[in-house]
Amino acid sequence: MAADPYATLGVSRGASEDEIKKAYRKLAKELHPDRNTDNPQAAEKFSAATNAYDLLSDKDKRAQFDRGEIDAEGNPTHPFGGGGFRGGQGGPGGSHFEFSTEAGDIGDIFEGLFGGRGASSSRGPFGGFRRQAPPPRGADMAYRLAVPFEAAARLDDQRITLSSGKTIDLKLKPGVESGTQMRLSGQGQEGPGGAGDAIVTILVQDHKFYERDGDNIRIDVPIGLDEAVLGAKIKVPTVDGPVMLTVPKNAASGKTLRLKGKGFHKKGGGRGDQLVKLEIDLPEDDKDLTEFVKSWKPGKPQNPRSQLGV
Repeated sequence: MAADPYATLGVSRGASEDEIKKAYRKLAKELHPDRNTDNPQAAEKFSAATNAYDLLSDKDKRAQFDRGEIDAEGNPTHPFGGGGFRGGQGGPGGSHFEFSTEAGDIGDIFEGLFGGRGASSSRGPFGGFRRQAPPPRGADMAYRLAVPFEAAARLDDQRITLSSGKTIDLKLKPGVESGTQMRLSGQGQEGPGGAGDAIVTILVQDHKFYERDGDNIRIDVPIGLDEAVLGAKIKVPTVDGPVMLTVPKNAASGKTLRLKGKGFHKKGGGRGDQLVKLEIDLPEDDKDLTEFVKSWKPGKPQNPRSQLGV
């Protein structure tokens, strides 16, 4: 008779699903045959732990076991339930037993007990069928990948090296941001039912002068006083390379200009914009400029702080 599955995994009967899964993963890692080639007992313990996890990870089977309806191997403790047969007095010379027509076909009884026939079933006693849980897959592996700001905006492929030593070129998807998770199927730990997955969490790095605003990118660009007053064409950086931007005449410091399609790729298609905030950069200790301002008389009185109510 198989050992109590709770004792096999080292958990209490009130253990949660997460506690059961955690306990099994720990044992599977310690007892896996690949790590214990010279210890045949480890393989037996690994098989026992896997069988225990198969039973306890199935809510229905676990409930049946807790009620005493099935044993640790998943077999019914009382397969006939007290009603599968009925007795009767036979003719002279003894008694006889017959199957109850009310109980139905004995195969149906076992079919109900074990969850029905199917491709994943095995034949049980008396022609019944017992559902076998598939062997568990290996554990998922978690990774964190730092991606440069500009590369995330352009969706440049990122190379990542897994714990197995395998190198993969990861294709970023539109809408990528810090916290985005990407799943690499079959790249996790090996297990009886196949390998788990690799879960890669993306961390978009900060930039020295770009700032993300949703799918848009913001940048502060300094301009000279002459460029602000007279207007100019200036070169500004974007994540796709420098472009020329037209500064209108009499551009005030803080004015924001838009470069369409120079932001992050959107989930629904297209790209955000780059928002360029102009900042007038005055020269230090320019005597000519100082003398000009002293002698300059605006055509009309100005109060640049009027919108502040002062």
